[in-house]
Amino acid sequence: MYDTILVPTDGSDGMARVAEHAIHLARLTDATLHVLHVVDTSVAPLDAHSQAVYERLEEAGRTSVAEIHDRAADVGVYAVTAVRQGTPYAEITAYADENDADLIVLGTHGRTGLPHALLGSVAERVVQHADVPVLTVRTLPTSSGAS
Repeated sequence: MYDTILVPTDGSDGMARVAEHAIHLARLTDATLHVLHVVDTSVAPLDAHSQAVYERLEEAGRTSVAEIHDRAADVGVYAVTAVRQGTPYAEITAYADENDADLIVLGTHGRTGLPHALLGSVAERVVQHADVPVLTVRTLPTSSGAS
């Protein structure tokens, strides 16, 4: 059913739950797992100071994708990693198109109200713009303890 599964990571603690779902699906379907981190360059102008910040964020992104890559490899799932700069939802959907992804497994923080309005939702925008199915996984369990 799936040959290529994309799991974008923001490096947050809750990404372990998302990666677990993506790795499990890739293992079940013998799919290649693509692990992507996008350094968000849409929020600050590119100058000498911001370039240094982006370089540190890119290094953190490389660490994040490597961790998921290694977890996948540990269970026999072939994984490919990439780090890009840009607007996260646009880079995620472009990467999915370029690599013929069949599914995007994406974390969501479940923000509502003002935090959602201020921060927007990468997951929501990916769902709106992706040409393939998107599975969203809460990065943290709900307050009732259900997952």
